[in-house]
Amino acid sequence: MPRPVNARIPLSLLESIRRMDTPPDQADTEYVPELRNKRLGLSDTVYTQIRRYTDAMKRGQKIPFAEAEGLGTLIGRRPDSSELFRSAGEILANDIYQSMSPTTRGTVHLLPRFLSRPMALKHLSSIAEKYFGGTVERNGSFISLKVPESVTVNGSPDSAGCVFYEVAFRELLRLLVGATGPVEHIQCAQKGEGVCEWRAEWGSH
Repeated sequence: MPRPVNARIPLSLLESIRRMDTPPDQADTEYVPELRNKRLGLSDTVYTQIRRYTDAMKRGQKIPFAEAEGLGTLIGRRPDSSELFRSAGEILANDIYQSMSPTTRGTVHLLPRFLSRPMALKHLSSIAEKYFGGTVERNGSFISLKVPESVTVNGSPDSAGCVFYEVAFRELLRLLVGATGPVEHIQCAQKGEGVCEWRAEWGSH
């Protein structure tokens, strides 16, 4: 049975839906009840769940895997699923980064590369375990993220849901060490390869 997941995972998925479904002029939702009824992200159910996940996150409580996976499936059925998964990945990465202490973030940015990279790798390994239920490994000039139990891998056909982790990994690399290179999805559980794995350039130091 899959392990429960960190509350930030389903929270980022729901936040993505809420933001996507919120019109530019939020005043519209106050005067057009039909709009609120048609847009899932504006529903009372979503707001209630967001509060629940936020409270669980503050208490360090985890969420059942099946519940988080259900959100991935829900997003995968929408025509804007790709954009939603990408947005959720960005939300997750930024929330994780902001949860780190300012001192830690500043130290990683200010230290010389040969000192900051090992420190960043240590933080990425902790993040992978805590939030993704996965591992981060460095192999030469590459760094990889492996997630054995992805909540979005089966949310959409052709591994489209995997972009959630891909974007989160890419954004964390950008925020922590300023990396701007591509992230490659080199293994996928949906294709029967056991785990989902993403790889990015890390450099020689």
